[in-house]
Amino acid sequence: MQTASPLAPTLFIDADACPVTREALDAARRHGIHTVVAGNSTQNLQRRIRRDDPRDALSARRGFWVETLDVSVGADAADFAIVERLQPGDVVVTQDIGLASMVLGRGAFAIGVRGHLYRKETIDMQLFIRHEEKKVRRAGGKTGGFSAFDDDDRERFVRNLSSLIHDALQSAARTISSESNTVDVDGNDVTVD
Repeated sequence: MQTASPLAPTLFIDADACPVTREALDAARRHGIHTVVAGNSTQNLQRRIRRDDPRDALSARRGFWVETLDVSVGADAADFAIVERLQPGDVVVTQDIGLASMVLGRGAFAIGVRGHLYRKETIDMQLFIRHEEKKVRRAGGKTGGFSAFDDDDRERFVRNLSSLIHDALQSAARTISSESNTVDVDGNDVTVD
C-alpha cells in the first residue's frame, strides 16, 4: 500500500453492506485524503469508484486517491485487513462495533454509517450490550433491531464524517508541527527549543 504522507490520515471504508460508500468517497475527495475501500472478494469494489479517480499516490489530486482492498470471504476478513494497515489518526467508516473498538484501540477514529461517532469512553458498554443481545437471540429471544436507514441518517453521516476528517487533518497538522519543533500560535509558526 502506498501512502501520500506518513502523517496524513487515511480514510478506510468497511464496504461490506455499507450504504454510505459514495458519501464517504465524496468527503474524501473534498478533503483531499487517501481512501481505502475494503471488502470481501465477492463484491465489485471498483463499481463504487469513479473512472477518473486517481488510483495511486503519484496520480493523486489534492492528496486524494483511492484504492480497493479485496479480502478473502470470511467473517471479519475486511476488519482485520483494515486494522493491519491502520495508523493513529486514520478514520474508519464501519457499522461493526468490534472493528470500531479495534480502531479506537489503535488511536484512530471510527464512525458508524448512521453518523454515530464511536468513543473510547463508551465502546466497552456498546460491546457488552452487543454480547448480551447475542445471548438473548441464541436463546431464541428477540432484541430490538435498527429502524430503516433514511435520509436523516445519511445527512448526519455526511456532516459528522466531514467534521471527523477535519479533526483528523488538524491533529495530523499539530503532530507535524510538534515534530518539527514549531507550534501554531495565532496563525504563525513559532519554534520551540
